[in-house]
Amino acid sequence: MLNRTVRAALLAGSVLASMAATSAFAEAPAASAAEDAAADVGLGDIVVTATKRETNLQETPIAMAVMSTEALKERHVQSLYDLADGAVPSLRVATFEARQSALTIGIRGIVPLDANQPAREQGVGIYVDGVYMGRQHGLNAALFDVERVEVLKGPQGTLFGRNTEGGALSIVSKAPTGEFGGRASGGVGNYGAYTGDIHLDLPKIAGFSVKLDGVLQHQDATTKNPLAGQSGWNYYNRKGFRAAVRWQPASSITDDFSYDVARDANTPFYSQLLNVNPNGCAAGTQASQSACTLPGTSYTNLTGTVKSLLPGVVVNGKTRMKVADIGVPQQPSIDKTHGFTNNLKWTVSPEIELRAITAWRGVDATQWDNSGGAHRVPVVNLTAACTATAPCAFSRYSLADLRQRQFSQELQAVGTVGKIDYVAGLFYFNEHVSDDAATPNSNGVYLDGAGQAVYTILNSCTGSGGFGSEVGCRSIDRASEVWSKSYAAYGQLTYNATEQLHLTVGGRYTHDEKKGVLHYSRNVNYDTNTTAAAAAGYQPLDESWNRFNPMATLAYDATDDLHLYAKYATGYRAGGASSRTANYQSFNPEDVKSYEIGLKSDFWDHRARFNLAGYIMDRKNSQVDISSIQSFNGSNYNNLVTINAPGTTKIRGIEADLTVNPVEGLTLNASYAYTYTKIPLVPITYTGTDGVSTTVDQRFYIVFTPRNAASGSIDYTLPIGGGDTNLRFHLDGNYSQATQTFDQFATKNDASLIFNGRISLADIGVGDHKLTLGVWGRNLFNEQYVFRRDPSNSLPGAPTTSVTTGSVNNILGDYGNFNAPRTFGLDASVQF
Repeated sequence: MLNRTVRAALLAGSVLASMAATSAFAEAPAASAAEDAAADVGLGDIVVTATKRETNLQETPIAMAVMSTEALKERHVQSLYDLADGAVPSLRVATFEARQSALTIGIRGIVPLDANQPAREQGVGIYVDGVYMGRQHGLNAALFDVERVEVLKGPQGTLFGRNTEGGALSIVSKAPTGEFGGRASGGVGNYGAYTGDIHLDLPKIAGFSVKLDGVLQHQDATTKNPLAGQSGWNYYNRKGFRAAVRWQPASSITDDFSYDVARDANTPFYSQLLNVNPNGCAAGTQASQSACTLPGTSYTNLTGTVKSLLPGVVVNGKTRMKVADIGVPQQPSIDKTHGFTNNLKWTVSPEIELRAITAWRGVDATQWDNSGGAHRVPVVNLTAACTATAPCAFSRYSLADLRQRQFSQELQAVGTVGKIDYVAGLFYFNEHVSDDAATPNSNGVYLDGAGQAVYTILNSCTGSGGFGSEVGCRSIDRASEVWSKSYAAYGQLTYNATEQLHLTVGGRYTHDEKKGVLHYSRNVNYDTNTTAAAAAGYQPLDESWNRFNPMATLAYDATDDLHLYAKYATGYRAGGASSRTANYQSFNPEDVKSYEIGLKSDFWDHRARFNLAGYIMDRKNSQVDISSIQSFNGSNYNNLVTINAPGTTKIRGIEADLTVNPVEGLTLNASYAYTYTKIPLVPITYTGTDGVSTTVDQRFYIVFTPRNAASGSIDYTLPIGGGDTNLRFHLDGNYSQATQTFDQFATKNDASLIFNGRISLADIGVGDHKLTLGVWGRNLFNEQYVFRRDPSNSLPGAPTTSVTTGSVNNILGDYGNFNAPRTFGLDASVQF
């Protein structure tokens, strides 16, 4: 295995070779090496729809990254999570700890820590064929036949609307062709992986064209579970089907209808214990142990005892564990998604096209996460009090259910009148979400007659303080329900003053309504026990917000190949409430203003393309989270308080991208992103049950946002035999600096450097068909790094009875999740 220095040199070499170029996701990359080779001269044009009309990427004054079908294939991207390696440096993707299917997605430093709550919104909008996805649940499902993925950087509050502060991720599916044809693919890989997909186009009949897509992706666990019959970690099995119908009753009318359904069974990444009591916590004065400090507190004394580790518990902060130290009950989490979309376009005249996008979608998610084992609270004090009849409980089994339904309707008018290009629209969105959660303990330990530790599995109905993991036996930590409605009207005009000068102005007015109730908290039914609800300070959520989000862009085409722009844009993310608090604590929206300048250029006879953007973003009322684990009733409740930071959060950045096609068939790409973020100090007030209060200024951080990130790739296509057959090579390297993974802690994850590659023999003639054979690898050098590091178990607990005295009774150590190991495989596809 090559060491990190050599791997870094490989990445630097690819960047130098492309003269500071961009990745396959670069701001203006060639869509793929094959498309480059087929182009008449140099790099081909890329068509995008970021302005609600088809435009050339290089002439569109928006910082964007684009990936085509071929580019996805070269990187073996099966789901959105596969973009977590940093293929687009300013795009950050991470899994939620409890399961792989709930993704945290951020752009340009707009990254929410926990958008899984029903009354919490995302900061980056995800769109599939123009339809906004209201929840991040189910986003890691298998991708269908994708034509391209557009990553729009910076606020998109005018054309895309609410919850697009950082930008938007737009996935565009391939439409039916009306001609018989298709593609079938299959593959195998290590860890028992296998894949299969089929994409079939049927001939047009009576104006109707039909396309069918089926997808299957499977991988066995990469960390094994010692408990027989139980699932391991980093397992997935995805299945999906999509049917699309295009109706063209006349040349001026196109109606696209699609239905899709998918099922994603998965388990989370294993949570390893990385160290033990790294801050040297012990009973005594706080001043004597400055490292043992919980942010936001001002303890003067620490009490309690740091307990010894249970026998057999493994501490490993260096390498990814292949087998867990203690077996635990675990089954796959299940996400089911389904939906209907209808996209109608009517060209009324050369000056106007009317569009209607209608969609109904749903997500059902069931979570079974036991990834922490003995590495999370509660920490067991193994004594003679732990007996066979009353074992001491541990291993937090995180169970949750979510049901979401959404309906959206958007009407658009798009066209050109004289020198003015225009877009106008109306938008309506209606969402209903409900969830519940429980966190019983699943395992027990006791001392036998010889004083040896014996591990056991608790009764799944009553073993955790009288409760368990079975439905009907749970102590309900929380259960909530939310209804959200959004109404918007927007417009955007581009005045083409001359062939070189273009002025774009636009605005969007949004009215949001959000109502929510907390049915249960800490196993208390608030619907019936109003006294307990009032004592907790519970208030239902009933809020509405109005926003006007303007934008203005001045673009100047200095030459046919050099385009300059200056842009002002705004965005906003709706407020909500945290169902993880006993009082259903609400929080306000946040707003962002962005100032950006950029250039897009082609040179060297269209064999090179360089893009550069610099931006300043100011965000007010940043939503930040304070998280802690509280034990009760045999459960381990995750108390998460979301508050608005005062003042202005500063986000500053530079993005540079270049694509070079020095000789026919060879494409060199690289990109770089620098992102600076700073949240003003936030005053945190705690009040103990003794009535004493304290306020401490606390530093918060934006998660999963590296200061420096870079990506580089090399694609080479070599024709063979004078026909269509060619040999293709692809190698990419992706670097990310270490960054925080929790709002409230300065602790960082590890820096990462990941390489992926593929070699394929493409378009082999087999009768009337074309066959492609390939071998691929992800994380080629088996890089091992912690992508999520949690220090909460290595610090004193949050204040409860006293704000001056803290407890070290639950001190254990930092725990975290390593990235996926090296995966590789073979695949074959036939085009017919």
